[in-house]
Amino acid sequence: MEFNSVVESLENQSILVTGATGFLAKLFVEKLLRVQPNVKQLFLLVRAPNSASAARRFNNEASGEVFKVLRAKHGVRYTTFISEKVTPIPGDISLENLGITGSNLINKIWKEVDVVANFAATTKFDGRYDDAILTNTMGAKHVVEFSKKCEKLKLLLHVSTAYVSRETSGLILENPLRMGETPDLDIELEMKLVSERLNELKANQVSQEEEMIAMKEFGLERARLFGWPNTYVFTKAMGEMIIGESKGHDHKVVVLRPAMVTSTLKEPFPGWIEGVRTIDSIFLTFAKGKCKCVPADPQTVMDVAS
Repeated sequence: MEFNSVVESLENQSILVTGATGFLAKLFVEKLLRVQPNVKQLFLLVRAPNSASAARRFNNEASGEVFKVLRAKHGVRYTTFISEKVTPIPGDISLENLGITGSNLINKIWKEVDVVANFAATTKFDGRYDDAILTNTMGAKHVVEFSKKCEKLKLLLHVSTAYVSRETSGLILENPLRMGETPDLDIELEMKLVSERLNELKANQVSQEEEMIAMKEFGLERARLFGWPNTYVFTKAMGEMIIGESKGHDHKVVVLRPAMVTSTLKEPFPGWIEGVRTIDSIFLTFAKGKCKCVPADPQTVMDVAS
């Protein structure tokens, strides 16, 4: 589908975006509002205790650098435009119904939403296993279940990562991940093991730091047991398996697998970045003179997303 066709297809559509204040989601929201100002409504799921806090979190982002082109485009009407098009919602995809409370709001979303875009994730390579599996794996399950209740839904977009394919050399085809393809991997069992390990740590009255270290190590241990290099890509892979198993819906499901995400190439302006991400740490240390060289094959093709 051509870019213009995509833009046209989103006119007068309502879209639910999870992880709305995250790096990729902010770029998605900014571009959507910039190239398709006639989008009907963006419901932005934000981790926050209440609606006021969710609104504050998004408004802080909307006044940030990445939205400066959009602000310049709308001028004095920018605040009005945002308030008309954007509804920040407190929630959490690790919970059923995405943690959204209030029957009126949930029913409104189920009746109006045309597209669900799931950007929410915890991206620490060596993060706590309990946090990662709740967000990246069970979160995918909750998004699928919520999407099935959306009466007008046309598309579920799930943002994953290219590295769910494990540490593989050569040509890697974009094949879907399926339940049962990895011997002995049982997602329900993984959830049970996480619960048992947490209970064991609490019974031993370990400190918070000791618990954090233990859960990080447990995640890496489980990931490597099944052939994934770290907790992040392992839990994202299990999330894809759940997406692949979802049945009983009429809408399309698209899984997007970006490679290393770096600064913006062109839009909304060149070079925007937030923090030091993936390969940026190498560039930064080289620019500061702390890293004089990088041992690598000069013929290597590097895949990055800008």
